[in-house]
Amino acid sequence: CAPCWGGSEVGAGAGAAAARGLGRVGPPLRRLRSLSAVTEGEPGEGREPFELPRFWDALGQTVKVTSQEATKLSLAFSRPPVASAEDCQKLSEDVQNAVLAFAAVYYWLPKGQGTTLRKMVRDATTEVVEGMIQLTETILSAPLESLTQEQLISTGGVWEACEQVSSLPRDNQAAVASALAACLGVVKDALEEMEHAVVEGQDPYSDIMEDEELGFRGNRDTYWSEADRKLLSSCLGLMKASKACLKKVLGVVKAYGKTDSPEQISQLDDLADIANEISPSIDELALSMYPPMNQLGVRLNVNTKEAFLMNFLHFCRTSHVCPPSEEGWVQFLTDAVDHNMNKIKNFTQGQL
Repeated sequence: CAPCWGGSEVGAGAGAAAARGLGRVGPPLRRLRSLSAVTEGEPGEGREPFELPRFWDALGQTVKVTSQEATKLSLAFSRPPVASAEDCQKLSEDVQNAVLAFAAVYYWLPKGQGTTLRKMVRDATTEVVEGMIQLTETILSAPLESLTQEQLISTGGVWEACEQVSSLPRDNQAAVASALAACLGVVKDALEEMEHAVVEGQDPYSDIMEDEELGFRGNRDTYWSEADRKLLSSCLGLMKASKACLKKVLGVVKAYGKTDSPEQISQLDDLADIANEISPSIDELALSMYPPMNQLGVRLNVNTKEAFLMNFLHFCRTSHVCPPSEEGWVQFLTDAVDHNMNKIKNFTQGQL
């Protein structure tokens, strides 16, 4: 990403000269984002033999330098005297070089190391670049001789983004395990929330007599009917099966997942991709289960849910993470999904 230089007039005299120097760092950083260089750029496939340990060492070194440059930049504009134009020119060049070097190392990571891993590194890289952009813009828009709360927050944001790079998974197995754990957390939360709603969601109008003319109590929107509760039980069973699927697949990925071949890396990515479809489908199912329950909507949501779960289990069974010793629970969970789906279909047949 070649630099495109420009100025920024802020204040007057020495302050304006310093701002013009600092302003030079803004356009190159903005261009990184506007060209989607980080989020959409192609990796350096096949340019040279890739070594994962060397990549992590280089990324760690460049992110450390980036964090240091953010600190230097913030300190230079935290108190008088204002940095000279020459000093600010040096600051801007150092910030630009640090960020571009950090982004360049990201491009070393080829897709062949795993799309799940690469996405996590890409997201972390984007956070660092955007954090530096925000810090630069905050300083440019603030009084030159005062340290603002926004500047403190922006500086801390860059530090935090840089620290997160050090905690990234080191290979695609760890990356996929992390992705699966995140999906499992979403499903756990949705299930716990729905179970709590069921416990708390007793009919609040049970002590009110039925309307003499209409024949039913008012405001059924706030509770489940008896028919709803029968359907609700099977839906909760399907949510529990989803939780168990994610938990078991997470376990075998940790125990048996490998990154020794392109096929193994690709299989891990596929498991992560399918899991990423399961968690939002659980949220959609949960929303359709709240009163007033739309039983047709529930039926449509569980059909989608069933497809994801069956695909997930099938792919797990046929991948390298599932040795013969693990096939028993795959079949058990497949049967559990079938059992709950058959009950849901029976309850909602009249809605079709």
